[in-house]
Amino acid sequence: MEYAAAKSTICRQCGRYFNPSAPSPGLKLREKEETAGAQGPFKKLDGLWGRRGNRLVACFECKRKHEVSDAATSTNCPGCSAHIDLRDYKITARFSRSIRTRGELHLTSKGDLSSTSVICQSALVEGKLRGNLQCEEFVTINFTGKIPGRIAAKHVIVERRSDVQCFRRVRVDTIDIKGRVSGGIVATGAVTIHKTGTLEGNVTAKSIAIEKGGIFSGQLVIGAAALTQGELLPAEKLAAAKGKAEPSMPVVAQPLHAT
Repeated sequence: MEYAAAKSTICRQCGRYFNPSAPSPGLKLREKEETAGAQGPFKKLDGLWGRRGNRLVACFECKRKHEVSDAATSTNCPGCSAHIDLRDYKITARFSRSIRTRGELHLTSKGDLSSTSVICQSALVEGKLRGNLQCEEFVTINFTGKIPGRIAAKHVIVERRSDVQCFRRVRVDTIDIKGRVSGGIVATGAVTIHKTGTLEGNVTAKSIAIEKGGIFSGQLVIGAAALTQGELLPAEKLAAAKGKAEPSMPVVAQPLHAT
């Protein structure tokens, strides 16, 4: 049993990829057979050169990983049978529908993405991003303008000619800033400002590296992961939490202004 709209799946017994809507192997068009005979051994070489590998994808629901072909456009989770989209999306105009795929997203310079939720494997942002973007791997930003939505990714690269203003905190593992960024950053890893980069905003990170020529202006908190959760709580709850703490616990120092 498979999802009614599924265009591809894998065999539960041998694990091989196949198309459930494709004709059986015995039904072949005569034109294809004649073409194959005319090409001779060269077609076999082309098949070897064009052979694609497999990759691991994780289910959106149960997070189980399984192997699929690189040529697959969709699949079903072997654990919970949830449908997983594997297509790549290229946005060249105004687009407002939600996207949830294990493929890549390319927002071109003429694109305008205003979806409330966009989940993908990796993304290249060259146009207007109004919605929230969540990537499993990396995001490359080559854009000049304002980004009102949230950005969350494992790694973010801000290209040299970029000049972006982020209204909400950018949550990443690591980030490389080669252009100009204005906004807050919360990183579980390192923040790197290259010699052509400029960062204006508050930063909470495990470490920060500023090359000669790089510019940073804002408040800096290094190695204080507790502030990542504390910044989401109201002031009253923070005061109550501090009151319940043991007297022997050290007081966290206030972040210093760094330029």
